Amino acid sequence: MLVTPEGIALPVNIATRGSRLGALILDFLILIIAINLIELAIMLVAGGLIEKAVEAADDAVSGAAEFLIVLRIIAGFAIWYGYFLIQELGPRSATLGKRIVGIRVAARGGGRLTPEAIIARNLMRDIEIFYPLVFFFVTLFSRVAGMDMGGFIFAALIWFLIFLAFPFFNKDAMRAGDVIAGTWVVDAPRTRLARALSAQGAAASEGTSSVTGARYEFGEEELAVYGEHELQTLEKLLRDGQEEALAAVHEAICRKIGWDPGAGDERAFLEAFYAQLRARLEGGMRFGVRKPDKFS
Repeated sequence: MLVTPEGIALPVNIATRGSRLGALILDFLILIIAINLIELAIMLVAGGLIEKAVEAADDAVSGAAEFLIVLRIIAGFAIWYGYFLIQELGPRSATLGKRIVGIRVAARGGGRLTPEAIIARNLMRDIEIFYPLVFFFVTLFSRVAGMDMGGFIFAALIWFLIFLAFPFFNKDAMRAGDVIAGTWVVDAPRTRLARALSAQGAAASEGTSSVTGARYEFGEEELAVYGEHELQTLEKLLRDGQEEALAAVHEAICRKIGWDPGAGDERAFLEAFYAQLRARLEGGMRFGVRKPDKFS
């Protein structure tokens, strides 16, 4: 349960470790592609300036080549860190990888994510994952090349495994960055707005039933017996679609307004009643007249 600063308790589902790993892999692939595209663009614009600067490293580097080298470094840094920071500070609180798998970052206190929290959790990602991996592969390749690296390769592997196992030792699957930043990663399932009831069934055909062809029209006195609360209750029942509940409500409304339309066409009757009651209540609101419930 996530309790907001206003004291509202909201149920949330903690994102699985597998979905977080999948999101990280997707983000990593997107980053690699973006960095390579930027470097390719710089190489195309630069011509042979960067290669000449590398070949003549001991000589004076031209101003243009020096500028392009600095631009390349800045672009790589901005993409690597800006990718996570900008997207997780946005309204969705999720990177592209997280959106694809349906998860997002949230503050454990229920408040708004702060820049400090996002910066902290993303800087820790380098310490948890990328630095030990780089350290491990550099020492591994150096050892393959014949250099004596001692126990550095095992130190890098232990470093990586400790942080890799961290989410498995707490019930909320938090990594070290989440603990420090006060965040967790939760499910963000995609939802669609339900279709308006007034645009389907008998409500959309001016009260005419598609089953019997009967047309249901209600007068002012018949619609005046119910208010907004009853309208909302009726809408929920129509969306749930439980036949027994619809039949019971149909009988109660008919008894209340003095109708006897018979059985077998309950849903069309209720859809027509819903649409006309809603139109009446909305019309009253435009003139400042409200009917909260049937007792008003």
